[in-house]
Amino acid sequence: MRPVMHQWIGAALLAACSAVAWAKLPPPSPEAQAKAEEAAAKAKWADKVAAYQLCEAQNKVAAFYYASAKAAGKPTEPPVPTPPCVDPGPFVAASPTPATPIPATPTPPAAAQK
Repeated sequence: MRPVMHQWIGAALLAACSAVAWAKLPPPSPEAQAKAEEAAAKAKWADKVAAYQLCEAQNKVAAFYYASAKAAGKPTEPPVPTPPCVDPGPFVAASPTPATPIPATPTPPAAAQK
Protein backbone atom coordinates (compact mmCIF):
# COMPACT_ATOMS: atom_id res chain seq x y z
CA MET A 1 0.00 0.00 0.00
CA ARG A 2 2.80 2.43 0.87
CA PRO A 3 4.68 2.21 -2.49
CA VAL A 4 1.48 3.06 -4.37
CA MET A 5 0.89 6.02 -2.06
CA HIS A 6 4.44 7.26 -2.63
CA GLN A 7 3.93 7.04 -6.38
CA TRP A 8 0.75 9.13 -6.18
CA ILE A 9 2.42 11.72 -3.99
CA GLY A 10 5.39 11.88 -6.36
CA ALA A 11 3.10 12.25 -9.37
CA ALA A 12 1.16 15.04 -7.66
CA LEU A 13 4.38 16.91 -6.80
CA LEU A 14 5.64 16.49 -10.35
CA ALA A 15 2.37 17.85 -11.77
CA ALA A 16 2.49 20.86 -9.44
CA CYS A 17 6.08 21.65 -10.36
CA SER A 18 5.45 21.29 -14.08
CA ALA A 19 2.59 23.80 -13.88
CA VAL A 20 5.05 26.34 -12.50
CA ALA A 21 7.55 25.53 -15.26
CA TRP A 22 4.98 26.17 -18.00
CA ALA A 23 3.96 29.55 -16.62
CA LYS A 24 4.20 32.39 -19.13
CA LEU A 25 6.99 34.84 -18.46
CA PRO A 26 6.63 38.54 -19.17
CA PRO A 27 8.44 39.90 -22.23
CA PRO A 28 12.00 41.10 -21.56
CA SER A 29 12.68 44.79 -21.11
CA PRO A 30 14.38 46.66 -23.98
CA GLU A 31 17.65 46.66 -22.02
CA ALA A 32 17.46 42.91 -21.49
CA GLN A 33 16.57 42.38 -25.15
CA ALA A 34 19.56 44.47 -26.24
CA LYS A 35 21.84 42.59 -23.88
CA ALA A 36 20.58 39.26 -25.24
CA GLU A 37 21.14 40.41 -28.82
CA GLU A 38 24.68 41.52 -27.99
CA ALA A 39 25.38 38.18 -26.30
CA ALA A 40 24.09 36.36 -29.39
CA ALA A 41 26.28 38.50 -31.65
CA LYS A 42 29.30 37.85 -29.45
CA ALA A 43 28.62 34.09 -29.49
CA LYS A 44 28.32 34.15 -33.29
CA TRP A 45 31.63 36.01 -33.53
CA ALA A 46 33.26 33.53 -31.13
CA ASP A 47 32.10 30.68 -33.40
CA LYS A 48 33.73 32.41 -36.37
CA VAL A 49 36.97 32.85 -34.41
CA ALA A 50 36.93 29.17 -33.43
CA ALA A 51 36.36 28.13 -37.07
CA TYR A 52 39.26 30.37 -38.17
CA GLN A 53 41.57 28.91 -35.54
CA LEU A 54 40.55 25.38 -36.53
CA CYS A 55 41.21 26.16 -40.19
CA GLU A 56 44.66 27.55 -39.38
CA ALA A 57 45.50 24.49 -37.25
CA GLN A 58 44.38 22.12 -40.01
CA ASN A 59 46.53 23.97 -42.54
CA LYS A 60 49.52 23.77 -40.21
CA VAL A 61 49.04 20.02 -39.68
CA ALA A 62 48.61 19.41 -43.41
CA ALA A 63 51.76 21.41 -44.22
CA PHE A 64 53.72 19.41 -41.63
CA TYR A 65 52.38 16.13 -43.01
CA TYR A 66 53.30 16.98 -46.59
CA ALA A 67 56.75 18.24 -45.56
CA SER A 68 57.52 15.13 -43.50
CA ALA A 69 56.15 12.79 -46.19
CA LYS A 70 58.25 14.53 -48.84
CA ALA A 71 61.37 14.32 -46.62
CA ALA A 72 60.75 10.59 -46.09
CA GLY A 73 60.27 10.07 -49.82
CA LYS A 74 56.69 8.82 -49.45
CA PRO A 75 54.23 9.45 -52.24
CA THR A 76 51.34 11.77 -51.34
CA GLU A 77 48.07 12.64 -52.98
CA PRO A 78 47.55 16.26 -53.97
CA PRO A 79 45.73 18.21 -51.27
CA VAL A 80 41.99 18.64 -51.52
CA PRO A 81 41.17 22.23 -52.43
CA THR A 82 39.48 24.01 -49.55
CA PRO A 83 38.28 27.58 -49.12
CA PRO A 84 40.81 29.95 -47.56
CA CYS A 85 40.70 30.71 -43.85
CA VAL A 86 38.88 33.98 -43.16
CA ASP A 87 39.91 35.99 -40.12
CA PRO A 88 36.74 37.45 -38.53
CA GLY A 89 38.67 40.35 -36.99
CA PRO A 90 37.99 41.87 -33.58
CA PHE A 91 34.50 41.88 -32.10
CA VAL A 92 32.64 45.08 -32.80
CA ALA A 93 29.42 45.50 -30.87
CA ALA A 94 26.61 46.93 -32.90
CA SER A 95 25.94 50.40 -31.60
CA PRO A 96 22.35 50.63 -30.52
CA THR A 97 20.39 53.16 -32.48
CA PRO A 98 19.36 55.88 -30.09
CA ALA A 99 15.67 56.48 -29.89
CA THR A 100 14.84 59.71 -31.60
CA PRO A 101 12.72 61.87 -29.35
CA ILE A 102 9.41 62.92 -30.76
CA PRO A 103 9.30 66.71 -30.89
CA ALA A 104 6.53 68.13 -28.83
CA THR A 105 4.07 70.15 -30.83
CA PRO A 106 3.42 73.44 -29.14
CA THR A 107 -0.17 73.89 -28.15
CA PRO A 108 -1.65 77.29 -28.83
CA PRO A 109 -2.22 79.31 -25.70
CA ALA A 110 -5.74 79.28 -24.43
CA ALA A 111 -7.80 82.20 -25.58
CA ALA A 112 -7.88 84.92 -23.00
CA GLN A 113 -11.17 84.92 -21.22
CA LYS A 114 -12.98 88.24 -21.01
